[in-house]
Amino acid sequence: MAKFSKVQVITAMAQTGIVPVFYNNDKEVSKQVVKACYEGGVRAFEFTNRGEFAHEIFGELVKFAAKECPEMIMGIGSIVDPATAALYLQLGANFVVGPLFNPEVAKICNRRLVPYAPGCGSVSEVGFAQEAGCDICKVFPGDVLGTNFVKGLKAPMPWSNLMVTGGVKPEETNLKGWFGAGVTCVGMGSNLFPADILKAKEWGKITQMCKDALEIVKKVK
Repeated sequence: MAKFSKVQVITAMAQTGIVPVFYNNDKEVSKQVVKACYEGGVRAFEFTNRGEFAHEIFGELVKFAAKECPEMIMGIGSIVDPATAALYLQLGANFVVGPLFNPEVAKICNRRLVPYAPGCGSVSEVGFAQEAGCDICKVFPGDVLGTNFVKGLKAPMPWSNLMVTGGVKPEETNLKGWFGAGVTCVGMGSNLFPADILKAKEWGKITQMCKDALEIVKKVK
């Protein structure tokens, strides 16, 4: 069962502006990353369904966050079918993200009043997703579509809440471009979690990177 309401989830995403996107098959590493992000000011975290037994790790992360990071909103990403969405909802996912739009996933999430942010690569896809009750649509892949896609879509559909993933970097020029185009928030993956820092387990550096990135977002929004 989701711990946070749909309104709380969307508000947290919009206010902080950054949703880390992360996967690691090591449970302890994943816990430390979640905690590091939390201490850096992050309040919505997307763990991705990208490896064997990812659901088991996610279940442990939800329990861990409930104790150690009580305001952290844990969500699941890389969801493409309703059965997988249902599995993660049962494990406590507070939001569901996918690389594509599947109306059947929207039905599952709507039934539980959990936000579903599907990956959309066209204006029509965003429109269909909104009709299916998706409050936030993921612009994906962001590095292919670019800021002009966001600007072009927002002109005739200014009510759209967009989260871009792909091509997002914790740099002022990059973030200014996306927020200037009109995104509600950004999903940030590998650029927020450099491999060398993870390998060295320098969690404090991840915390600082989150703090710095959130400060940039405040500045450019």
